[in-house]
Amino acid sequence: MPDWIPSPLAEDHLARGRSLAAYHGALVPTRFSEPAAEHRAVRNAAGVLDFSFRSKIAVRGPDRAGFLHNMLSNDIKSLAPGHGIYATLLDIKGHIVADLRVYCTEDSFLIDTDADLRAKAVRTLERYIVMDDVSLEPLALGALAVQGPRSRELVGKALGVAVPPLDEFGHALAVTATITARIVRATSTGEDGYEVWVEPGNLPSLWPSLRREAEAIGGLPCGREALESLRIEAGIARYGADFGEDTLPLEAGLLDALSFTKGCYIGQEIVERARSRGHVNWKLAGLFVESERAPEPGAKLRAAGKECGEVTSSCASPTLGRTIALAFVRREASEPGTELALGSGVRAQVAPLPFYPSRLRTTDGQAI
Repeated sequence: MPDWIPSPLAEDHLARGRSLAAYHGALVPTRFSEPAAEHRAVRNAAGVLDFSFRSKIAVRGPDRAGFLHNMLSNDIKSLAPGHGIYATLLDIKGHIVADLRVYCTEDSFLIDTDADLRAKAVRTLERYIVMDDVSLEPLALGALAVQGPRSRELVGKALGVAVPPLDEFGHALAVTATITARIVRATSTGEDGYEVWVEPGNLPSLWPSLRREAEAIGGLPCGREALESLRIEAGIARYGADFGEDTLPLEAGLLDALSFTKGCYIGQEIVERARSRGHVNWKLAGLFVESERAPEPGAKLRAAGKECGEVTSSCASPTLGRTIALAFVRREASEPGTELALGSGVRAQVAPLPFYPSRLRTTDGQAI
């Protein structure tokens, strides 16, 4: 069985001459036009993206809240219907099995994670279901994302509904004469963002509708190349690229995925030990790279002649006009301003994250 799934829109993408590439478990478009133009469209107006690389799991049963609360690293019991949270699923050594978003509905929790993590997350969770009355059901839901400062307006026009005010990870159902969609507020770029979850059969009509509305306000359809440069600028780490099964959440800087007051969960003892110590030995950091060519993932870094880390993701930043990267570096070499060098001799300097300041706002207009 292949380690990727085709997008429900794959035939349409291919028919229009778009190249597809594997991305976190799915085949999605690489680009629709010039990636830098797509990138700038998101920063200035809005971009529409095929999010077929995200998969959903429904968690049902009377014990669902207590079970997930004891399994995941964030406070699940505090969630009310219509709200969501970012969390990690850890092993007993505190390493990250999967990162995910959890959304609360009236009768279930919906877990949203990368397509290539869904099976592993289900297997891990099922292993701990003993006496709990809980069921896990992988869902066949398609997803499109709209990212950018005008994303809420765009989604409302495309669906013909008024999108309600939502905090980050807030969600609501929209029911029209032709479609039932779950609208989720979630950024993947540092800009305001929304995802629209629908049955896969609705994607072929929803995609052109969102695309038309985007192009009417100066937006564009966007591929994975633009998504990568956008999320690197925003300092958003991705599983499999920037962290994985050998990483602690604190090393990856995933503080928003952790609750330090909720009590026990799988891996909690290790996380608490790292927090109480006051530091971790490795840290995900930003880099300014003095080269027009972005370094390859895995490129080694040196400080004062000693190896101190490696690049995990990199890109030429359309916003900053320079090459940037995410990298895992040793704590003593992680302070902004620290001078480093790649194995090729190219100079780099540790930079604070994010490279690009978030323009997200809460429903009352305050910056997140």
